[in-house]
Amino acid sequence: MPTFRYPCPGCRTTNSLHDADCEFEGVSWPTVEKAYTDLLSVLSAEPDGLSEAALRDAVPADWGGLHKAALGALRRDQRVVEDGDRLRLLTAAEFKERVSEPTREPMRTVYQHGSVPGCHDNAVFAMVAWYEMVGLSWPETRKNVIEWLRESGAWDRGGFEESTPGELVDAKRHVYEEGYGWKEKGQAAKRVIERHL
Repeated sequence: MPTFRYPCPGCRTTNSLHDADCEFEGVSWPTVEKAYTDLLSVLSAEPDGLSEAALRDAVPADWGGLHKAALGALRRDQRVVEDGDRLRLLTAAEFKERVSEPTREPMRTVYQHGSVPGCHDNAVFAMVAWYEMVGLSWPETRKNVIEWLRESGAWDRGGFEESTPGELVDAKRHVYEEGYGWKEKGQAAKRVIERHL
């Protein structure tokens, strides 16, 4: 089941230590969490969604820059979608389905084309880190990465030291547990994949 985190909408930190250039530097962690819970408490009570204006009016606190940024983060992370003119919080099942296939670069290229020799480590690292970032559990992450290795043709291309896709993914569990980022490794893998296209 996907989990939910409350990252700072400016720098994505998960504590009161914001990046120096973050517009929310100095904002306490409970205040960041409250902005999210203000939004989520309203959105979760409206399964059919509501307009952004109605959301602003229904939030139990004064709407401010932190609420606006938190809503932007929820939309970017695909937790909240726009159906017509209504904002709707996705169910856990809808969210899991939506994020199982990355749509933003460089992960889209890595996912669609699969890994190729010369970028296996970066590609698998990036896929594990992507699924951790979007909030999938380790068993869900493991399952998705193994399926991706097989369905993309990456495993059949060879070049892996491990004897099974499961063994390969298990060797990357530390990436999941440490919460490493996906972007740098994804960009490195994408460059190699594009040279092979």
